[in-house]
Amino acid sequence: VQLQASGGGLVQPGDSLRLSCTTSGGEFRTYVMGWFRQAPGKEREYVSAIGRSGGTTNYADSVKGRFIISRDNTENTVYLQMNSLKPEDTAVYYCAANQGYGSRDSGSYDYWGQGTQVTVSS
Repeated sequence: VQLQASGGGLVQPGDSLRLSCTTSGGEFRTYVMGWFRQAPGKEREYVSAIGRSGGTTNYADSVKGRFIISRDNTENTVYLQMNSLKPEDTAVYYCAANQGYGSRDSGSYDYWGQGTQVTVSS
């Protein structure tokens, strides 16, 4: 299973970005999908996850109300709409696929994308 994340970039505080992650080689609709991020010098942290049908979503407190996760099972793609971006959102963002139950634990995810850089700076 391969995951390809894209959509990162350099934006100003308050701007928006939409990340995409497309999978191949597996049954996308059978995976819980998650987004994680890692800032320089910090551990990887959970951002958001979405259930197999898209009906269940979960967010870290730090992004709740600003980020929206969604998925398109016909396109094998999961999205992360990021609004009202802050400098502290600066990180490499990773998508991941979980064959089991949804979790905030990165260790429970089976497949990972390569990451896309998001930089929020004025």
